[in-house]
Amino acid sequence: MPFQRKNGVLCADTVALNDIAAQYGTPCYVYLWDDIEARYRKLEQSLQPCDAHIRYAVKANSNLAILRRMSELGAGFDIVSGGELERVIRAGGEPSCVVFSGVGKTQQEISFALKAGIGCFNVESTAEVHRIAAVAAQQGTQAPIAIRVNPDISVETHPYIATGMRENKFGVAEHDALDLAKFIRRDSRNLQFLGLCCHIGSQINAIDPYRDALEAMLALRQSLLDEGIHCGSVGIGGGFGIRYQDEMPLSFETLGELLAAYNSREVRFEIEPGRSLVGPAGLLLTRVEYLKPASQAGYRNFCIVDAAMNDLCRPALYDAYHRVEAVENRACEELTWNLVGPICESGDFLALNRRLAVQENDLLALLDAGAYGFAMSSNYNSRPRPAEVIVHGGECELARRRESMADMLELEML
Repeated sequence: MPFQRKNGVLCADTVALNDIAAQYGTPCYVYLWDDIEARYRKLEQSLQPCDAHIRYAVKANSNLAILRRMSELGAGFDIVSGGELERVIRAGGEPSCVVFSGVGKTQQEISFALKAGIGCFNVESTAEVHRIAAVAAQQGTQAPIAIRVNPDISVETHPYIATGMRENKFGVAEHDALDLAKFIRRDSRNLQFLGLCCHIGSQINAIDPYRDALEAMLALRQSLLDEGIHCGSVGIGGGFGIRYQDEMPLSFETLGELLAAYNSREVRFEIEPGRSLVGPAGLLLTRVEYLKPASQAGYRNFCIVDAAMNDLCRPALYDAYHRVEAVENRACEELTWNLVGPICESGDFLALNRRLAVQENDLLALLDAGAYGFAMSSNYNSRPRPAEVIVHGGECELARRRESMADMLELEML
């Protein structure tokens, strides 16, 4: 585990979480950079037998300090908006190492990305290809293109994050991809065809769906080669799962073995990890405001904390599970609690039916919150978003200060 106890206190490396709370307040996201780097290095090593490029999925955690460090490790980036590209550039990332995915790229985003010199657009429809070609013609440049294919592969995950089935909005159907590649080749003045890619979902813990997707992509690639269309890259996306509860995550070694088995085909592989790098290395630190124990049988015990669904929406949105640990162990009675926030909805819960020995003012940590935590936060109920802190080499660094009401009101007019 990235976060371990020392003298009974939960710590980030050598830094006690109660010291972080005292310095930066709560709620607060805490990221352990040494763990993120170790995961990246392990993935990198697992991919050494083949030609594979890592594009960190910015959507998982887009904090500038995280992006800067990822760039320094040598990662490329997978983005899904012009805003994410702006973040990568601001953090010192190289635009030529960026792939731009997403079904709804605007003309302004495409223009910005072309001027920045990104590495590739992962296109998801014929209409998008026409728009990119038009913008490239206006700029007198050539847009690098890969076709995102929807391979119609089912995966075991939450339906909201399954992205590779025919009913999903993403990608081009396999039977349409060849004709689209031919069109891109014909418009060689404005478009440059680079390869194929897919993304079948998120929080996937089995290797078989990736094998099926890879074989589908390689079969389609062969069809392109038979038509004389060069296809230099094949991307299998990301979505590699982590352990939130009792899952058995897919190992980086297993992923590397899969790609190595197809390494003799003179193709460059692209992968887009996000959650698997940053998820386990982050937690949300929160303080207990009130305990509201049940007065009669049949009622529930509520532990009301200062974090809420606006800070971490995954439980409310996906019914997601995050382990909860007390920062300091208490000798009080352990009861079953529902961990809830101050927001005016019954859906504002962070954890349900958890056995905890807890008192008012105690600190609690919601683990495995480094991915899709702050990145999905909001200002619902006019609540300022929390601070973000990075721990590296036993030292704390404020990566984002806590929002103030002044920050929230600055863009509004009376």
